[in-house]
Amino acid sequence: MPTATPPELTPAQQRTLQDLGAAGAERPTFPEDLGRRLRADLEAGLTDVLGDLAPDEDLNLSKHLLGRVHGCEVRLLAEDAADEPFTVTVPIARGSIAHKAVELGIHWPGEPLPLDLVDEAMASLAGSDHWLTDFLQTCTEGDRAELRSTASDRVAKFFECFPPLEAKWRPVTESSQIVDLAGGRIRLRGKVDLTLGTARGMQAGKVIIDLKTGAPNPIHRDDLRFYALLDTIRLGVPPRLVASFYLDLAEARTEPVTEAILDATVARTVDAARRLTALRAGTTEPVYRPSYGCRWCVALEGCATGRTWLTDDGDLEDAVDDV
Repeated sequence: MPTATPPELTPAQQRTLQDLGAAGAERPTFPEDLGRRLRADLEAGLTDVLGDLAPDEDLNLSKHLLGRVHGCEVRLLAEDAADEPFTVTVPIARGSIAHKAVELGIHWPGEPLPLDLVDEAMASLAGSDHWLTDFLQTCTEGDRAELRSTASDRVAKFFECFPPLEAKWRPVTESSQIVDLAGGRIRLRGKVDLTLGTARGMQAGKVIIDLKTGAPNPIHRDDLRFYALLDTIRLGVPPRLVASFYLDLAEARTEPVTEAILDATVARTVDAARRLTALRAGTTEPVYRPSYGCRWCVALEGCATGRTWLTDDGDLEDAVDDV
């Protein structure tokens, strides 16, 4: 079948292709037992965790929960105790709508128009059994208009920054990862925005990409390393590269995956699991780690540490208003 002439790429698209692509010499080869060794290291490190779990209790760890544990432990426990019901808002919904629209756009025949993709994504999720379904069926016209606007901005920026993704690059969106440990009592789980490429034997080839808006944050690197660990244990071979792609900046921040990085991620995961279960069991005292996140902490009103930190930073008045 004849194919159309490939479209000319913009400088931003060319930069993305250069940042995420690789020549054959840049594809490292890893030991065949790497995935098994990392799993064994996790199992050994998590043995102590089982003692802090109730007999019928399981532990599920995600990148979000790991980030909370390595943040302020006082805030973690306060949020656990508050147990506030989850409420969907436009800012919460727009990320999932945008990701679904990007997924559709990658496989869309012809030129993908952002608003068409967003409308299709909203209609698809509204008619499915998704956590957004009820919100999409009952939201006001104002919320719907705002959601279309903000989600289409993200979708437009994605296609401005990325070249058309060819089938031979094996693009996969919203890919779930699960690793069960300790007889299924501990589960590590993730969901990757976008992957490109694949391994060849023990030669790494996959690129794991997290799509971001706003400014870079060190926690984004830790999230990607966690994804790389899960992928390595699942498949036995690590991804070649992980990347946070900042749509507002039209820029990828990349990191090659190495054994040292995977070992450090095992240690970070084990440490978080131990701290989390000990905190929830009440066998250790929580550590205060004040940050800009104090602005939105449910415990801010009675937290002298957080209020002092925000006062010193000149941010307390706005923080109290936000809470």
